Amino acid sequence: MADTTGNPQATGAATDPDPAPRRSSWRHIGPGIVVAATGVGAGDLVATLIAGSRFGYTLLWAAVLGCLVKISLAEAAGRWHLATGRTLFDGWASLGRWTTYFFVVYVVVWGFVYGAAAMSSSALPLQALFPDVLDLKWWGVACGLAGLVFVWFNKYAVFEKVMTVLVGVMFVVTVSLAVRVTPNLPDLLAGLLPVLPDENDSVLNTLGLIGGVGGTITLAAYGYWVNAKGWTDTGWMKVMRLDNRVAYATTGVFVVAMLVVGAELLHAAGVALAGGDQGLVQLGDILADEYGTATAKFFLIGFFATSFTSLIGVWHGVSLMFADFVARYRGRAAARGAEIASGARERSWPFRAYLLWLTFPPIVLLFQGQPFRLVIVYGVLGAAFMPFLALTLVWLLNSARTPAEWRNGRLSNAMLAVAGLLFLVLCVKQVWDQPWSDFLG
Repeated sequence: MADTTGNPQATGAATDPDPAPRRSSWRHIGPGIVVAATGVGAGDLVATLIAGSRFGYTLLWAAVLGCLVKISLAEAAGRWHLATGRTLFDGWASLGRWTTYFFVVYVVVWGFVYGAAAMSSSALPLQALFPDVLDLKWWGVACGLAGLVFVWFNKYAVFEKVMTVLVGVMFVVTVSLAVRVTPNLPDLLAGLLPVLPDENDSVLNTLGLIGGVGGTITLAAYGYWVNAKGWTDTGWMKVMRLDNRVAYATTGVFVVAMLVVGAELLHAAGVALAGGDQGLVQLGDILADEYGTATAKFFLIGFFATSFTSLIGVWHGVSLMFADFVARYRGRAAARGAEIASGARERSWPFRAYLLWLTFPPIVLLFQGQPFRLVIVYGVLGAAFMPFLALTLVWLLNSARTPAEWRNGRLSNAMLAVAGLLFLVLCVKQVWDQPWSDFLG
């Protein structure tokens, strides 16, 4: 392992050095479903719908490539946890104190703004389904409190089961809609050819679609969910890799289904969809006009499942990471995956303190509006996290911190390098696009 100054020391898994491989079986699948459900939020579905409405099936290949990139990132995070027996935050800490400073600022600012965004996103379909019951803000408060209570009183096993049910709802809704609008199969297959749209900024739009679907801090949380499942050594490596592929195959289904809806329902009619979560409410209205109220309500239920899985996924996964950070720096000792598996972190005060941070301060933002400067900082930090994750995984998994057998091969290095460069370009664009003159004025 390495100390906090980055000096490598001998390392190895915290458990049996040569555990017997578990048989790769579908019955073990779980953390992958959780990371897929959490990573694909309402904003991702809107981005895919807009891509379909503007370009038809042209960028289908980019959406599929994005899923492959995320498979590589999540596999690397899970492999680090299993190969070393250490948590990802402990690996970051071994690279130097700068990683800790970045993480702390990130989770504090990001969590504050994300909490309000997640509550609003979950509230929108509920208000559309029950327009005369509560105001949007109070629906948001109800969703935040429901997420808090659920995660506070339940451990990973229950959390995973609920997420699996909600993913099932998402799957049925998105696939049913795609079938309902009748995809053009020749055009769909042609969309797998790497072609760029013929318009300005087509390269950046394509990169944004590749990087945007299912790519958040929840990719880093995947290793923690792997440990919480009880997988703590290399004997689970094959199981983890199957689980990870299932995760992003599921994500791919969501993406393709929404692209089909965008291409067939919106592109052909020349309908421009609003950006942000309001775009899904608008789609609900379009579905009501085309297919009737029952189809629109069915879609809104899927919209809620998509938003609420992201909310409770972040409430659980990022709180688990924060609890690991606090334990690591209070004890000054290497954090072990076995501690995550024991469930002790889910009962700890740092876990619950971050849960409260994700819930109550953001409620103020729901009623007061989001501070302009804080939103800019949130955007910059959010853009910086994915290149941070990709590049630090390359560093960790090519060093003596990882047992030689489980270090990156050529394919892993190539995919992580592509991911790092992709997210670095998107980060620079995001920073460049911020209204800095207003921020400094």
